[in-house]
Amino acid sequence: MATLIVSTLVLFIFFLGIRIVRPTHRALVERLGKYHRFAQPGFHWIIPVIDRMFQIEITEQMVDAEPQEIITNDNLNARVDAQIYFKVKSDDENVKASQYNVSNYRIQIVNLARTTLRNIIGTLTLKSANSERGKINTELQRTLREETGKWGLEIVRAELKEIDPPKDVQETMNKIVKAENEKLAAVDFATAAETVADGTKRSEIKKAEGIKRANILEAEGEAEAIRLVNEAAEKYFVGNAQVLRKLEAVEKSLANNAKVVIPGNTELVNVIGDLAGLVPMKGVQKTK
Repeated sequence: MATLIVSTLVLFIFFLGIRIVRPTHRALVERLGKYHRFAQPGFHWIIPVIDRMFQIEITEQMVDAEPQEIITNDNLNARVDAQIYFKVKSDDENVKASQYNVSNYRIQIVNLARTTLRNIIGTLTLKSANSERGKINTELQRTLREETGKWGLEIVRAELKEIDPPKDVQETMNKIVKAENEKLAAVDFATAAETVADGTKRSEIKKAEGIKRANILEAEGEAEAIRLVNEAAEKYFVGNAQVLRKLEAVEKSLANNAKVVIPGNTELVNVIGDLAGLVPMKGVQKTK
């Protein structure tokens, strides 16, 4: 009976001392209040009551710096919030530092981030703070890394979550942005109208140039026709330019089926006869 009790007690103590460390954690074992050993992931057994195991997560974590009112360099109260991403380094020295060199590193990171943000943004205007977020993030991360170097932590990144101006300032800024957008829209509309007008102007110019060119070509054609007529007149009707004009008038009249009476003794009749191969008769004797 006593053996059974002892065996049961031993088994109870054994199971009571079993500890399992996950891959995402590392552990510190203390014995009677003093650091005893470092525990890697896996199965571990500690002496109940005498030993204590503290597991520390080494994966990346995030803390919110919590919104706060910060007075900017232009005396505006900006509501600022940031998020800090960090992790505990996995080696034994840094895990020990995260537990023995700082009291609750999560709270300390938040307080340090809030103080650092006040120091950085307090030297900037609200406008520059909004336009230089990347610079603020870099400066915040650098400061946190320097200050937490002895805490066994790695500051992965720091990001501003928001920089909100007071409500009245925000309304004014919205009006300014709206006015600027309307101004840009008006400029774009004016530019488009100017482009259309310029295109119409160029089109009219090209149209006028086309008409001018057509008139020039028509005039050149008429001049060429006159030149050819003159050459023909000089070749076939030397000294009879007036007769040629008369022939042209007769030709136009005949084309319209008009009847023209030409005196028989005129030079024009002689010319027509010559062209047709006919000789006009000088007189006709009547026979009785």
